[in-house]
Amino acid sequence: MPRAPVICITHGGGPMPVLEPQMGSHGHDALNESLRTRVREILRLGTSEAPRAIVVITPHWRPEYPTVTMVDKPPICYDFEPSHPPAAWDIQYEAPGSSEVANLVYDALSAADLKPGKDFDRGFDHGVFIPFIFISPSGEVPLISVSISSSSDPDMYSRMGQALVKLREDNIAVVGSGFASYHNVPMMRKLYFADPASAEMTEWRNKVADFNNALADIVMTKDPDERAKRLLKWRELPSAYDVHPDNEDEHILPLFVSAGAADNSKGGFFADPFGGVEVSTFYWSE
Repeated sequence: MPRAPVICITHGGGPMPVLEPQMGSHGHDALNESLRTRVREILRLGTSEAPRAIVVITPHWRPEYPTVTMVDKPPICYDFEPSHPPAAWDIQYEAPGSSEVANLVYDALSAADLKPGKDFDRGFDHGVFIPFIFISPSGEVPLISVSISSSSDPDMYSRMGQALVKLREDNIAVVGSGFASYHNVPMMRKLYFADPASAEMTEWRNKVADFNNALADIVMTKDPDERAKRLLKWRELPSAYDVHPDNEDEHILPLFVSAGAADNSKGGFFADPFGGVEVSTFYWSE
């Protein structure tokens, strides 16, 4: 059996991928459809080569060190903003965890001297359960949630991913959940609601496109050592501080873990329209 795949998805805005169709807006339609189809296919779900478990790196959990959920029956962590619609707290999702696989993840991170922690209470935050409502609606595969950390060092996240490579050989897939293409909340709101033909919005779209093109060039580097080396300088990419301000870098960090876990697997990417721009999904498979 080939090594399990690696993918870095765009998880959408809070609970809105689930709620928007009920509210008359369809900004997440393309993203949702890709999660249902392309992402599910890349992960080989529903096939004889489906992963035995999926490790999910979430940007919505940021303790001092990478931390692994050890829960066999994870609850839902409703980590939404108070401004989100009340219906967000009614969203339900069930998928098993696996303390067995979680311990494998912990051991792998420990062996890489990443000082990981264990959490025996935390469930799935919205960086996990919202996209997996579409990717795996029946919850047929155990999910192990792993945090990012207080660090913003790309090298540390690359090493996290590299530590997980051997788990892929045991058919454990790796999913980075985030918003690698851009995560500037004021800009998102403007792009989503402003006149798309305005000069300001055209400028923002160009910034996102320039950043994404440069990022894809790095992430698709075949040699894993060269890829990791180039990612160290991601802040030098065009408009990097516009699309990921200093205080909002958490949504690109899962990509670095995914890129590290990719090793020398063949990479690819696709883009979906969202709020007036194109947002990318990166993946690696044998």
